[in-house]
Amino acid sequence: MEKFSRLTSVALPLARANVNTDLILPARYLQKPRSAPFGDYLFHDLRRLPDGADDPAFALNQAVYRDAKIMVGLRNFACGSSREHAVWALFDHGFRCVIAPSFSDIFYSNALKNGLLPVVLDELRVVGLLGMLERQAGASMTVDLDACTVTAPDGSQSSYEIAGFARQCLLSGQDEIDYTLSLDAHIVEFERALPA
Repeated sequence: MEKFSRLTSVALPLARANVNTDLILPARYLQKPRSAPFGDYLFHDLRRLPDGADDPAFALNQAVYRDAKIMVGLRNFACGSSREHAVWALFDHGFRCVIAPSFSDIFYSNALKNGLLPVVLDELRVVGLLGMLERQAGASMTVDLDACTVTAPDGSQSSYEIAGFARQCLLSGQDEIDYTLSLDAHIVEFERALPA
């Protein structure tokens, strides 16, 4: 897993509530192996017109957002099925953080386990961020995991909360298995003393 400490990037606004995992990654792509380029399928059906051409109105197809690593959405982001593939699609496309007023519990957990930081901010604050981003296409934001802050395009800051263990894993670039393996010496010592 990649380390996450502080990220400054163009932020893509997605002013839509209840974005479900089937919109993020349509079910027909679920049979592909993890090695597949899931980022190519991100928001596939929203990004394309009926004839298959890119919809120029969809933010992900606009050049100004090509290198965006932060996405700002509305409440209940990634609701629906529990597919981890939705996180893979966002991550493989290049996103490292999604900011929203709320996430589905399973998506939130899957995001943290795959190196994607889900940040929960107050809904009024998120609406304000979306307004700034829509007025200034291509504006940047900063997400700081050390300080647990989000800095808006206008320089204003908001704080967010994240569980200590999840935060430590992201900061160190370790998933749960890496963390367990880092305790190998303690595990061996425990097992050695257990029979006694």
